[in-house]
Amino acid sequence: MGRLTAPPRTRLVEIVVPVYNEQRVLAGSVRRLHAYLTGTFPYGFRITIADNASTDATWRIATALGRELPHVRAVHLDAKGRGRALRRVWSESDADVVGYMDVDLSTDLDAFLPLVAPLLSGHSDLAIGTRLSKGANVVRGPKREFISRTYNLLLRSAMGARFSDAQCGFKAARTEIAQALLPAVEDEEWFFDTELLLLAERHGLRIHEVPVDWVDDPDSRVDIVKTAKDDLRGMARVARRTLSGAVRIPVPPRVQRARLPRGMARQLPVFAVIGVLCTLAHLGLFVTLRTVLPAVAANGLALFVTAVANTAANRRFTFGVVGRAGALRHQLEGGLALLIGLLLSTGGLALLTLLAPGASTATEVVAVVVANALATLVRFLLLRTWVFNPRRTKEAGR
Repeated sequence: MGRLTAPPRTRLVEIVVPVYNEQRVLAGSVRRLHAYLTGTFPYGFRITIADNASTDATWRIATALGRELPHVRAVHLDAKGRGRALRRVWSESDADVVGYMDVDLSTDLDAFLPLVAPLLSGHSDLAIGTRLSKGANVVRGPKREFISRTYNLLLRSAMGARFSDAQCGFKAARTEIAQALLPAVEDEEWFFDTELLLLAERHGLRIHEVPVDWVDDPDSRVDIVKTAKDDLRGMARVARRTLSGAVRIPVPPRVQRARLPRGMARQLPVFAVIGVLCTLAHLGLFVTLRTVLPAVAANGLALFVTAVANTAANRRFTFGVVGRAGALRHQLEGGLALLIGLLLSTGGLALLTLLAPGASTATEVVAVVVANALATLVRFLLLRTWVFNPRRTKEAGR
């Protein structure tokens, strides 16, 4: 009987390992990754070590690994930045799928095949490892846990993101999708991942999430304070671009999916950004007025002021209505949405007073946030289908 042979590996996945001054762990991590993929991965692979201008022996070790191990190569960049390294390698790749992982291999490698399989099958467009969803098993300190959860909560509330973990160093994308998105991604460092994912969601691409087992590297070189500041600046920049409608990406036609009514994919993130800004203003006014007014009166006055600003901002930026024609009508009809929000938030405060007399201001703020969240969806639907309905706006313009 002839010896059975393995089927040919006809698909190619390129894994980038970005490094900067990682001479201590580079050789061991790459050998471990190479051995794992050689023994278990059913597709062709290429490991690319992307050296971000290291000043130690990292580049020498990387080139030696490229000579020693098949399907391993090294690329040198003259400037630092994880995003810069990924942009360089992904934009030149001829693989079917491109991805990356951190050199410390904090993520268990058994998650790699579940990460790339939906991309190779065409089911999804991008895939990310997540440490924040059910099924993930994470070992890390409370400081990093708090920062990560706070950042991702901010992304979901302020940017309307639906993915759960923007920062996990374990991601992949179909190469044609990555190469279509890259020209619109401005960041070259740690915010690169977040910006890529926000752009992908805005263009209706499907992001697959894989819960991972992840162990924190205590020797991480990430400057947490600097990274947090850069991330906040990046979010502000992406929000401005979203409001201006400046980003238009030539995503391959066959992957575009009309999952939302026409125009809603653009309107939702803009509505979310305006909503978050107005919610923050509302809470600030509520807390200020609460020092001199009862909770219900403070909430009603704060909601009225911010609702006027919210309607005006959505009129201009979300639904693209300019000029004075119909402005008063829009504000009056927007008052119905204000009334719904007022009833929900006032009802929530009344229920809180009934169930927990003497509740703290912090508890009252939580109740207001929850009630306003319930009113947000109703408000968006009313603004889209009634107040700023394109047919009514066109007739008013005439």
